[in-house]
Amino acid sequence: MSKYVYTFGNGQAEGTGQMKELLGGKGAGLAEMNRLGIPVPPGFTITTEVCTHHYQHDRGFPDSLDSEIRAAMANVEALVGAKFGDAANPLLVSVRSGARVSMPGMMDTVLNLGLNDVTVEALARKSGSPRFAYDSYRRFVQMYGDVVLGLKPESKTEIDPFEVLLEKKKETRGVHLDTELSADDLKELVGEYKAEIKKRKGVAFPEDPWQQLWGAARAVFGSWETHRAITYRQMYNIPSTWGTAVTVQAMVFGNLGDDCATGVAFTRDPSTGERRFYGEFLINAQGEDVVAGIRTPIEIAKLEEVMPAAYGDLVAVYQKLEKHFRDMQDIEFTIQRGKLWMLQTRTGKRTAKAMVRCGVEMVSEGLITVKDAVLRMDPHKLDELLHPTLDPKAPKKVIAKGLPASPGAAVGKVVFHADDAVAMAQKGEKAILVRVETSPEDIHGMNAAQGILTARGGMTSHAAVVARGMGKCCVAGTSSISVDYDKAQFTVANGTIVVKKGDILTLDGSRGEVILGAVAMTAPALDADYHTLMGWVDQARRLKVRTNADTPVDAQTARNFGAEGIGLCRTEHMFFAEDKILAVREMILSDNAEQRRRALAKILPMQRHDFVGIFTAMNGLPVTIRLLDPPLHEFLPTEDVQIAQVARELGVTPEVVRARNQALHEANPMLGHRGCRLAITHPEIYETQVRAVLEAACEVKRAGVDVQPEIMIPIVGHWRELERMRALVLKTAAEVLAREKLDVAYTIGTMIELPRACVTADQIAAHADFFSFGTNDLTQTTLGVSRDDAASFLGEYVRLGIYTTDPFVAIDQEGLGQLIRIGVEKGRKAKPGLKIGICGEHGGEPSSVEFCHVEGFDYVSCSPFRVPIARLSAAQAALRQK
Repeated sequence: MSKYVYTFGNGQAEGTGQMKELLGGKGAGLAEMNRLGIPVPPGFTITTEVCTHHYQHDRGFPDSLDSEIRAAMANVEALVGAKFGDAANPLLVSVRSGARVSMPGMMDTVLNLGLNDVTVEALARKSGSPRFAYDSYRRFVQMYGDVVLGLKPESKTEIDPFEVLLEKKKETRGVHLDTELSADDLKELVGEYKAEIKKRKGVAFPEDPWQQLWGAARAVFGSWETHRAITYRQMYNIPSTWGTAVTVQAMVFGNLGDDCATGVAFTRDPSTGERRFYGEFLINAQGEDVVAGIRTPIEIAKLEEVMPAAYGDLVAVYQKLEKHFRDMQDIEFTIQRGKLWMLQTRTGKRTAKAMVRCGVEMVSEGLITVKDAVLRMDPHKLDELLHPTLDPKAPKKVIAKGLPASPGAAVGKVVFHADDAVAMAQKGEKAILVRVETSPEDIHGMNAAQGILTARGGMTSHAAVVARGMGKCCVAGTSSISVDYDKAQFTVANGTIVVKKGDILTLDGSRGEVILGAVAMTAPALDADYHTLMGWVDQARRLKVRTNADTPVDAQTARNFGAEGIGLCRTEHMFFAEDKILAVREMILSDNAEQRRRALAKILPMQRHDFVGIFTAMNGLPVTIRLLDPPLHEFLPTEDVQIAQVARELGVTPEVVRARNQALHEANPMLGHRGCRLAITHPEIYETQVRAVLEAACEVKRAGVDVQPEIMIPIVGHWRELERMRALVLKTAAEVLAREKLDVAYTIGTMIELPRACVTADQIAAHADFFSFGTNDLTQTTLGVSRDDAASFLGEYVRLGIYTTDPFVAIDQEGLGQLIRIGVEKGRKAKPGLKIGICGEHGGEPSSVEFCHVEGFDYVSCSPFRVPIARLSAAQAALRQK
């Protein structure tokens, strides 16, 4: 029969610190502290399996749970020398949540459980302090009413009814602090609290301690599915199936008098990682007072002055815990009449700076190995080091939340059009570009803006992908904002908040927050600890890490972050530059191949110049250049003003532009006339691009640059497509090299982004020197889901557990992963040694990088600011496989 309850106390425990999956982090930590001989109030933990059972069986519990809990409570009673619910010598308990990973503040707690109108009198006699007893009672009734009976306000704008009554009582008595209320005042408050519960909920506050216990346990399990807990799990990819444990523990009291205290501390500074005891405490208080902001806590070092013996015990305990767990600990403690009791130890949350510093210093201290240090790093948190971030102490007014599409922070004036962002940047002003959604035509404005905010789109939308590539802060898919281009404004909260062009806005791309006004920021800095860590990382990994970069600036940025080449250079991004777009549009409006060639002749030197800059920046490293991919209509204007302007510049009528727009219109451009399909019907486009690549390669080679071009053909679904394109590239390149009288080594490969390409990879490999999996489009074509439209429903899919994570963020290994495996196996079977990489957005996501390592990829490629994340993820994958 399954065991659902594990006891601990008096230096013994049925569980261990290794049992987080079953006991949660809190229960495992309490069990381990007992085994270490650290003073811990006795108690028991109800396992996470009960939480799973609770949700799978219509909020029910296993049949044996009641008897196990009663036996465990009897064990606590024997250790404490008090009895639960006893009228003369009552045992009081706390009921706390505890998931296997820390979710601070996300779930519920109930303290002082077991008090009623009878046991409170016994507590008063036993403690010798009626005021203490009724203070504990009023706290319990308030917590039970909020957590179990549902009186806790759902909105920050609502006021807790119990707090209203408390403030009224203090006002009536002419006092300012809770501690100034008398025992009689607090006793009156208990009655008023109970009356409020009856009035609002129509039920009486339960006097039976066992009824209280079951109500609290149900509430703690229920808090696993609150909105805040669900949101937190989605942010940190915590599966809903994990559930939470519930720990029931004998109460110890920090509010019995001035020889009592309670506090929270870290064994190192969680902001900087400095090796110093860091924390706060309060005298004559209970735990929630420290974190609730009701009273101003005191710095932990001052505890030595007021309670030197207890402080000495606490220092010995924290040092013992850090040495035992070999990591920074987050601890909670209570001092009851001079005696120290430990209530929790868990791995402490920390900033990226602290994470890196702790890891490096703990290696130098001999506490952990280099392997330990690398494996315990959170790759996602490295983003904090690479982008400016908001000052955590600065006040802010959050008016909307979207998807944290590209990390960092940005402050600027709101604009709604790309040209306005450019104009503002030219005047030396900072802009935040706000769009319903961005398109390739917005690229110049995105580049000029400090940050991007969109009402629609997901984590791999155009705005998100481009912003990450640029290292720009981006908040995407902010569905609560309504953008009105005509009025140059957007509204939030049903129109009650209006933000106009020119208003100051702050974006937090790491949290997805939209903030009204300017918020102070802190600049990024990569210190010696970071470089030490990344040195260990590069020694451990096998996978190469390249970057997706379209400009020399992007390429140099990525190289500075440790990129080992370019895995994706998107030539169409060059076309949108202001000095090129007119020639591109002239090419599109041409009626025949000859006219197109004349227009392309204008584009050729421009692209050659771009490639020269990129090859120079990546001297000695490979550069994969994807030939034109998007459909031609994306390069044409759609608004009347722009159409008229283009018509004037090209000497045609607006009707000609509109007619070509109409002729190129496609119902589903993602699956339309694009990629190699364009070159099969218009080969002169790829001929021009290949000439530009090889002419640039020759130019830089003469200048002493080690140039390694790789030409990539997109949207190949049939081997005959690649056969034709390879012949075109070989012919054009041969002509260029013969004319230049120079030999440049280059390779020809293809982007695998269609299911057919995966299952016929052996046929395609016969004509390819390399494969690069374009997982953005491959995910779309495999799932049959548009990434730009998925934001409206994929979040619900993740919440319901249909997908464990967004498949556009992390590779869907059960579906997409199977196709990739087929492509790799067939490709290398036909051509052993075939070089294989990935250049979709997944190339910088840790679980996807590990997948690529396991499947034998040669490299991953990602946006410049994700290169360090990919390097760390590749090292962790290699170390885990050893």
